Amino acid sequence: MYFAALLARTEDGWEASDTELDDVETLADLADLAREASVDDDTVLALIEQEETWFGVVRVDGEDDPRIFISNAAHATRSSYGAMLVDELLGREEDEDDLDNLDLDGTEDGEAEPDDEEATDDHAVPSGPLGDANLIADLGIGERELLGLEGDALSAIADALGCTEVLEAVR
Repeated sequence: MYFAALLARTEDGWEASDTELDDVETLADLADLAREASVDDDTVLALIEQEETWFGVVRVDGEDDPRIFISNAAHATRSSYGAMLVDELLGREEDEDDLDNLDLDGTEDGEAEPDDEEATDDHAVPSGPLGDANLIADLGIGERELLGLEGDALSAIADALGCTEVLEAVR
């Protein structure tokens, strides 16, 4: 199972909303969903976590291109949403055959061992973090802190942003 929420920055702090990603098939879809939650084109963070195996942060600032961080790319590839983000970061085209192998619960049939690196289209997927580890540095979570998060990372992010209660209300 996965958990996904949107945190939208407002003049009064952060507003959270849980979100269903059922209609999200591309990063553009996720960015549009985040922009809909935005107040005055301010920052929106899409937080995605799968059973404390991996987490992802997608930052959307107005009409700027989304910025992405994934805590463990190899684990994320076993989730349809994680695979979408990894493919975007690696510049891979989405393969429809890969989509057929994904279950609705976000796991892939015949999952690989967690330490295995997966290779598709000559792009090896790293078994560790991938993306922009500085994407929320200006919000109080620098690269070192983000890379060091384990366990319930989304709660740690919410703590650093000062919106723990807001995020927990939508869990």
